Amino acid sequence: MTLRFASLGSGSEGNGLLVESASGATCTRILLDCGFGIRETVRRLERLGCTPESLNAILVTHEHSDHVGSAYAVAAKFDIPVWTSHGTYRATENLRGADRAAVRFCRADDMFCVGDLQILPYTVPHDAREPLQFVFNDGARRLGVLTDAGMLTEYLCAHLAGMHALVLECNHDREMLANSAYPWSLKRRIGGDFGHLANDIAAAILTRVRHDALHTVVAAHLSKQNNTPLLAAEAIAVPLGARTEDVPIADQEEGLLWCTV
Repeated sequence: MTLRFASLGSGSEGNGLLVESASGATCTRILLDCGFGIRETVRRLERLGCTPESLNAILVTHEHSDHVGSAYAVAAKFDIPVWTSHGTYRATENLRGADRAAVRFCRADDMFCVGDLQILPYTVPHDAREPLQFVFNDGARRLGVLTDAGMLTEYLCAHLAGMHALVLECNHDREMLANSAYPWSLKRRIGGDFGHLANDIAAAILTRVRHDALHTVVAAHLSKQNNTPLLAAEAIAVPLGARTEDVPIADQEEGLLWCTV
C-alpha cells in the first residue's frame, strides 16, 4: 500500500491538497480544499495526472474562499461527496447557490473513512465558524495537515504526534509582516491567535512533534508579501536537523509534485 500527497497550490489565492492511498488495483483519492475555480481546478488536477472523476471525496477545512472556492460546484458537476463541519456548511450558504452537491458532515475527533483512508478531523484556532484540519491514515502511514491556525496548542500538537509526513503552514515572517504595507487591522488578524502561523510558531510546533519516523515536512500557505521560501525553509530545517534546500515548499502557482509518505 502506498500513501502519497501533492499540492494543487497553496496560499491566499487558492488551496488544494491531493491525498492518495493505492493498493494494487484499488485507489482512494481525496482533495482537501478546493480554492480554485472549476476550470483551474481541473487544469491543476491534470497537471498531477488526475481528473475530477477520480476523486472519492472533497474535504473542506473552513469557509474562507481560498479554501472552499468551487468545492460545491466541482462536487456537483462531477458527483463527488463533500465532507465538512456543520459550522462550515452553515457559513458557506451563500457560496452553495444552486449546486446540489452531496454533503456529509464530520466533527473534531470523530474518525471516518473514505475508501482505504481513515481520516481524523481536529479543530484549530482560526477565525472561522468551525474550522477543521485532518490527519490521514492508510493503516501503515500517517499524514498530518496543519494550515490556517494562529497559535500552538497542546491539543493540535497531540493530534500531530506520530506523523510520517506533515504539511505545515509557514505563513509569515513576523518582521516582514510588521513592516508590510498592510493596514494595522489586517496585520493584527494575520498575526493574532486566530490568524495564521508565523515561521517561528511553525518551528515550535515541529519541535514538539518531531520524531525519527517523521521524514517529510512541507512548508505551506506562504504569504507572497510577508514571507519568502528561504525563510520558511530555514524555520523548518532547524528543528528537523535538515538542510534548507531539502525542505519542500508548496507553491501558490506550481503547487507541489507527488510526495510519498
